[in-house]
Amino acid sequence: MTESSFIEHKSFARVGLLGNPSDVYFGRTISFSLGNFWAIVRLEPSKDLIIQPHPTNDLVQFDSLDHLVDRLQNEGYYGGVRLLMAICKVFYKYCKENNIELNGGNFTLSYDTNIPRQTGLSGSSAIVCAALNCFLDFYNVRHLIKVEVRPNLILSAERELGIVAGLQDRVAQVYGGLVYMDFDKESMDKLGYGKYTPMEIDLLPPLYLIYAENPSDSGKVHSTVRQRWLNGDEFIISSMVEVADIALEGRTALLKKDYTKFAELMNRNFDIRRRMFGDDALGSMNLEMVEVARRIGAASKFTGSGGAVIAYCPDGPSQVKLLEDACREAGFIIQPAVVVPSFLKDADLKTTCPPVPSS
Repeated sequence: MTESSFIEHKSFARVGLLGNPSDVYFGRTISFSLGNFWAIVRLEPSKDLIIQPHPTNDLVQFDSLDHLVDRLQNEGYYGGVRLLMAICKVFYKYCKENNIELNGGNFTLSYDTNIPRQTGLSGSSAIVCAALNCFLDFYNVRHLIKVEVRPNLILSAERELGIVAGLQDRVAQVYGGLVYMDFDKESMDKLGYGKYTPMEIDLLPPLYLIYAENPSDSGKVHSTVRQRWLNGDEFIISSMVEVADIALEGRTALLKKDYTKFAELMNRNFDIRRRMFGDDALGSMNLEMVEVARRIGAASKFTGSGGAVIAYCPDGPSQVKLLEDACREAGFIIQPAVVVPSFLKDADLKTTCPPVPSS
């Protein structure tokens, strides 16, 4: 690679379609890569190793103390630089532990993203995923790091920063397209990852993304449920099994293009989540985003932990128009969900385990 050449990778937002949040409870999920929003990371060879701050996401210069405090209250302390530094560390450590030589010299990393903050669309992991792809090409090690392992590296980088999450989002972003995931305990304990099965994106009906310009924080909803699950709470454990089964049923429904069943499963997924977490934890704005769709007969659920909703209108264009009008009136943004096909290369596919047989 010459000094003037560069590598650039784009990683998309994701939608947890069915089964979430059972991915962190040895469950099953179906997710897809959302082309409406993305993060881009650019790697250029350089004399020193440099992580470039983003001009708006990594502000360190402010107009005043008021400006700084207001910024922190609205945006938190989070930017992309810490994410890029964390994946550098995790990637280096993984390669060292697995005797993978890294020959390539230093580089400058920069990033940009248009994924709305706090919408539960996996903006942080998109930045990390794009950076990891840059490293795989810069060091020419794409063939040496299994596709199944890559989501774990992304998650490890985020955990370095105290981000609490599961593998689902990272799997969707690494694989692209529509993916069915089974995080059964035996596989997770033995291998450290689940069984991931890509599905054809044309199995999906038209879907719509709903989100708010100023959403509530999506990072707090797992807290009490996680502890109750660890404590052996029977209601939480049985509910998580039920949510995981929704993904299994949803896979069958999509393969059969049974969209009546699919709509029912979307609604049931959210209803179970609501019973587990409670309205206070989910937040009134998040609940209203779900309800605005349901009031006109559409199926709807969170895309992740809250902040955005995915909706399906079984009655077609006339119902879509009703949904658009209802969202506009409620002050929410609505747009057709763009599903991105899988973008794994031949070198990636050669590293994967044999596919899980269809059932």
